[in-house]
Amino acid sequence: MDEAGAVRRALERIAREDPRLCAFIEVWPERALADAALARELPLAGLPFAVKGRTGIRSYAARRLIAAGAVPVGATSVPGPGTPWQTWGLGAHGRTVNPWRPDRTPGGSSAGSAVAVAAGLVGLATGSDGAGSVRIPAAWCGVFGLKTTNGLLPSPDRTGLASAGVLTRSVAGARTYLRTVLDVYERVPPVLPVPAVFSPGLGYADVDPEVAAVVRGAVERLVAAGVVRLVDRTCELLDPCEAWLSVRGGSPSPRAEEIRHANDTVLDALFARTPLLLTPVTPNRPHGHDGPGELYSTALTWAFNLSGHPAASVPAGFTADGCPVGLQLVAERGADVPLLGVAGAVEDALTAKG
Repeated sequence: MDEAGAVRRALERIAREDPRLCAFIEVWPERALADAALARELPLAGLPFAVKGRTGIRSYAARRLIAAGAVPVGATSVPGPGTPWQTWGLGAHGRTVNPWRPDRTPGGSSAGSAVAVAAGLVGLATGSDGAGSVRIPAAWCGVFGLKTTNGLLPSPDRTGLASAGVLTRSVAGARTYLRTVLDVYERVPPVLPVPAVFSPGLGYADVDPEVAAVVRGAVERLVAAGVVRLVDRTCELLDPCEAWLSVRGGSPSPRAEEIRHANDTVLDALFARTPLLLTPVTPNRPHGHDGPGELYSTALTWAFNLSGHPAASVPAGFTADGCPVGLQLVAERGADVPLLGVAGAVEDALTAKG
C-alpha cells in the first residue's frame, strides 16, 4: 500500500487548483512526502492537513497532529499587509477567492484554510479565532468550523481573546482534530432533542433578512427532525464591539468591563438552564473584495471570544445569489466535546435528503 497516497493526491489537487483559488502561501511537497513515509505506523498516518499562515506549523495543535502522524502539506493564506478588515487572504498566486463566489471574500482571517477545505484540497486545516476568524470563513465557504473554549489549548494571544480552532469538511474531521489535540477525549453522544435558545441577532445585530431567513429555516428543520427543542427564552446581550476593541487594544476601559460582565451574567444564566444557543454566524453574506463598508462581519461572533465559550459554524444553506450561510452553535465553557456531538446531529439533519 502506498502510505503517501493521500498526501500525493492532496499535493496534486493543490498544484491544479490553487493558482485560481490562492489558498496557499507555501506548499511543501518534498517535506510532506518524506513525512508521510515516516508516519506510516502512527494513528493518523498520512492524513494531509494545512496550517494557518507561516507560523501555524509551530502551533500547539499542529505539533500534536504531526506527532500523531498527520502530514502538513502547506501554509494557508491570511490577510496581507495593509488590510484593515481581517477578511482578506493573500496567497502565493494572489488574492484568495471564495470558491462559491470568486467575486466575494472567503472571510478571514483563516481565509486560505477555509478555501482549502471547501475546495477539497485538504480535509482539515488549522485556524485561530480571535473575533470569528474560524467561524466566519467556515460560514462563508460552506464548511464546518470550531472555535475551542478560550484557554483550552495554548495560544500566543496575550489578550486572551484568540483560541485555537479547526476547519473541516464535516464534524467527523473536527472530532479527529479534538481527539488528537486533547489529552483526554471521551465522546459524548447528545440526548435529543437538545433544549436550545434561538437568538437571531443577540439583541443588537442588524441581520440581512435573507441570511436570517436561511438560518431560521435551518432551525425549523432541526426542530422538525427532533434534533433541538426551542425553549421560550431569549438571549439579549449588549453590543460587544466597544469591549472587544478595548480588550484587543490592551487596556480594557471601565465601560468594556461593564459590558463584558453584563454579557457574562446573561450567558451564565442561559447555560445554567439550557445547553445550546443558536444564532447566525454573521449578520451579512460574503462581501466583495473591496471590503464590507461599515458592516461588522464579526457582530455575532466576537461576543464569544470575550466570554470564552466554544462555538461552531455549521453550513445552514445558501442565499438566492449563491452565498453560503452558517448556523452558529454555542455551548457552555469547556463543553467542546459535547458541542461536537450536537453539531454532528445538526449536520446530519441539515444534510439529510428530504
